Amino acid sequence: MENASKALIIAGAILLAILIISLGILIYNQASGVVTNNSMDEVSIQTFNNKFLQYAGEQKGSSVRALVSQVNASNAADNSLGTVTITGANSVSTGATYNVSVKIDSATGLVNQIDVTSAP
Repeated sequence: MENASKALIIAGAILLAILIISLGILIYNQASGVVTNNSMDEVSIQTFNNKFLQYAGEQKGSSVRALVSQVNASNAADNSLGTVTITGANSVSTGATYNVSVKIDSATGLVNQIDVTSAP
């Protein structure tokens, strides 16, 4: 009789241990799903885009040069956010006026290309 009660206690302890371990694994899986979520939230996207959207439209050459510096700094520092391609800004004159168009990638919502053209 004594051996049977010990066997029942051991079996109960094993079942309780399995239940606790299963609960721990369930909680871990739910928490790791939140931690490994790599999608950018709306605030991060807006912050990234605002660095470039402020230059959209007609700009002086000095502003275009500042934009080029901003793009270079962003590409060097924020590689996880994506890179921005800038075209037409190779020979920018400080006193001239330029049209700046900013294109946003429809898949990510991030600025991915900036085109600079001479204003008439």
